[in-house]
Formats: sequence, C-alpha cells, structure tokens
Amino acid sequence: MSRVNFGAKPLMYPQPVLIIGTYDENGVPNAMNAAWGITTDFKEITISLSEHKTTDNLKVRKAFTVSMATEDQVVPCDYVGIESGRKVADKFEKAGFHATKSEFVDAPLIDELPLALECNVKSFEEGILIGEIVNVSADESVITDGVVDIKKLKPISFDPFGNAYFGVGEKVGDAFKAGEALK
Repeated sequence: MSRVNFGAKPLMYPQPVLIIGTYDENGVPNAMNAAWGITTDFKEITISLSEHKTTDNLKVRKAFTVSMATEDQVVPCDYVGIESGRKVADKFEKAGFHATKSEFVDAPLIDELPLALECNVKSFEEGILIGEIVNVSADESVITDGVVDIKKLKPISFDPFGNAYFGVGEKVGDAFKAGEALK
C-alpha cells in the first residue's frame, strides 16, 4: 500500500454539517453552518467556532440549537455558512428559515431542519464551545417506530478534501453486533 501525505490538516470523515441557531439581544434568530463539532459526552456537544454573529449571540443568550443539515436544505444550509450575520441582518429569513422558540433553551429551532439538539452554553473559551444538551427534538416526519430514521432525515456530511456535501449511504452493518462474528 502506498500512502499520500497531506500534512497536518483537519481532514476527517464524516464531518457533520451542523446548523447553529441563536437569538441576538433583540430576539432576532440567526443561523450559521459549522462542520467541526462532535458529541463529547452523553449530554454534551463540543464545537470549534471562530468569531461570528453567532458567538456574539452565545455570549448574550447562553443558549443555542444544533440542527442537522439535510439533503433537501443544502442551499440554505450552505448559505448560512458563507454569509455573515454581522453583514446581513435578515440572513435567517433570506435562507428561507422559520424559527420556533425552543421550550427548553433560549434559542430558535429551525422549522425546516427536522432534528435538533437544544443546548445551554457550558463554556466558550479560545474558540471551543461546549454545550450541555438539554433536549433533542425531532419532527414526526423523520420518526419510524419511535426513533429517528436516518433514511427519512437524510443528513449530509461535509467532505473537507473536495469541499462538497454528501448524503448518507446504505447501512453496512449493525453496531455492537457485527464484531460478534470474530469472537
């Protein structure tokens, strides 16, 4: 096997496409696209964020939502990543998003994105946001037999090598079961 070296870069698969929802000091909803995020405990998510309108809002409201970007919302999800809320006051509206206030945290749920983690800010230091997951909510349209159905949700991931978005492929095995064949 021959390898190609790329140097020290943030290249990992899959990278979720996370849409961070916040309210500003006037209650205006904002959204941004973030790919560098992961759950880091049962009730915790960690996201790397540089300075944005969203980070301004986090300092004021101490809460946010994290929605999964979906195949049918690629255009608005990409838009909220390439446009600044500091420059475009109606960015959320221009994306075609509609907000419903979370019952659990002081942040907007994005109606067009059917799965969201609702979080309070635990800390935000040196560009690392750590959120306490207070609730996970999903639209009934993506539920099958009481659980979120990945084929109905159709989340996308970010390809950092090719700067592209990809849908989720086919099931290839059962977690915590496939390895039993080697026992």
